Amino acid sequence: MELTELGLDRALAEQATCGSGQRLARVTAVDRGRYVVRDEQGEVPAEPTGKFLHAAASSVDMPCVGDWVCVQYHDVSSHASIHDVVPRRSFLRRKSPGKNIDFQMIAANIDVAFIVQSCHFDFNVRRLERYLVMVNEGQIEPVLLLTKTDLVSAAELERMLDSIRAAGITARIVTLSNVTGEGVDQVKGLMVPGKTYCLLGSSGVGKTTLINQLLGRDALETAAVSGTGEGRHTTTRRHLVVLDNGALLIDMPGMRELGILSAGEGLDDSFADIKSLVARCRFADCSHNNEPGCAIRKAIESGELNPEHYQSYLKLKAESDFNEMSYVDKRKKDKAFGKMVKTVLKKDKRK
Repeated sequence: MELTELGLDRALAEQATCGSGQRLARVTAVDRGRYVVRDEQGEVPAEPTGKFLHAAASSVDMPCVGDWVCVQYHDVSSHASIHDVVPRRSFLRRKSPGKNIDFQMIAANIDVAFIVQSCHFDFNVRRLERYLVMVNEGQIEPVLLLTKTDLVSAAELERMLDSIRAAGITARIVTLSNVTGEGVDQVKGLMVPGKTYCLLGSSGVGKTTLINQLLGRDALETAAVSGTGEGRHTTTRRHLVVLDNGALLIDMPGMRELGILSAGEGLDDSFADIKSLVARCRFADCSHNNEPGCAIRKAIESGELNPEHYQSYLKLKAESDFNEMSYVDKRKKDKAFGKMVKTVLKKDKRK
């Protein structure tokens, strides 16, 4: 394959500053700190150099699936060393799971994110809003996929679609069934050769089954659904596959936690209707409580703005702001600790 067939465009190529003896390759798999990279010749295992690891300030600087990296091949190109990561043009990241306040990189250089929810057990507009904040923050186009339509009635499906639009979500929606095949061709039609797509969603919503449908064969392992129609988790690592039509698709494990961190632009893009209303308030510093001329309160009272949608915005904004403050404080402590270590080392050298 040519590098352009793996998703390399002119803008990314111009950002690359690989050293002598190094070549561009794309990270196609990450599993517990182990990497696989691919170039025109094929895939090989790879690992970051010690120099690269020393220069990485945080986990954000480490390679992730979809990254373009500068690599040096060894032993007749049987494995490679990663020397640098090309600046990303788009990304998926979230707050690290648990109490740790830090970023976790998920994937990079993605054109379209398919956000997958099952109509039967997983459908949740509030969770959908979280995914949209993540996708919009990373400068990625979102497309919503509602799967397992064969398990709900037409009336139930229509109510779900109405609730999405009532939340101010304007992204394209595709309804599909991996059982009947309805909607799968529509997803295929959205996928362009050389462009990179990803599947985001909880475990068991049918992501792996959909990939097999897109591939036209059972290339990836799936598990039988439970008695409730809920799927079982099968994907255990993030990896990139090439479809027969030349499109590139990243599969990844389901996410239990979707913490929001530093998502200012993503919130504004995902809640554009609220941002537009805020601009119409009489006072620039309106708190949207008791001030006269408040466009938010007026929109809620008239039914123009769904109050649950507004409360979701407030919750996500408060979470993002709180985590941002904690993250900045953590970085200050890390820098202070680093300075202390350097000072101690200098004193030791003088002795």
